[in-house]
Amino acid sequence: MDLRLKILHGLPVFADLPHADIEQVNRLFRECGYAPNETICFAGDPAEHLFVVADGRVKLMRHSLSGKNVLLDMLTPGEFFGSLSALGDDFYTDTAEAQTQTCVLSINAADFHRVLENYPKVALKVLEITATRLREAQERVRLLSALSVEGRVANVLLVLGRKFGKRSDVGLLIESPLTRDDLAAMTGTTTE
Repeated sequence: MDLRLKILHGLPVFADLPHADIEQVNRLFRECGYAPNETICFAGDPAEHLFVVADGRVKLMRHSLSGKNVLLDMLTPGEFFGSLSALGDDFYTDTAEAQTQTCVLSINAADFHRVLENYPKVALKVLEITATRLREAQERVRLLSALSVEGRVANVLLVLGRKFGKRSDVGLLIESPLTRDDLAAMTGTTTE
């Protein structure tokens, strides 16, 4: 319970809420564990929950028309994913898969809608985060259409370095289990 409260306190959407309010919100969340490569939700499933990564890493993927997976993002503790019918999405647009041993917290649509109604600051934060993610998605589309394969790989490595990078004696180490297939999926290319 203490870990859940700590995680919720650390989320940008709840940053302005006092501890007593976080305790109320915490009661609405459920926790669930996933093994590496286990699917948390599938694109096209009914959008019934919003998820928060409590521990581990989650890959967000979208399936292309050609049947390939496009790796959209790798999420770390404190980041949220999924969607809710209460926010206008009837179905999940992305597939979420545990990249490592992962624990997520989930909240159902009706409960999250109540949180938004009861805490306007949370609603404003959700709007801010959504706007930021939209800008990032637009930038990713621009880069995919404008850069060479080498440029796209370099850009993805820079993004991963900012998100997961740790300074070491030999440079910047990206501490994430990342395969060649993952890198290809993130850059819209093939492993070859």
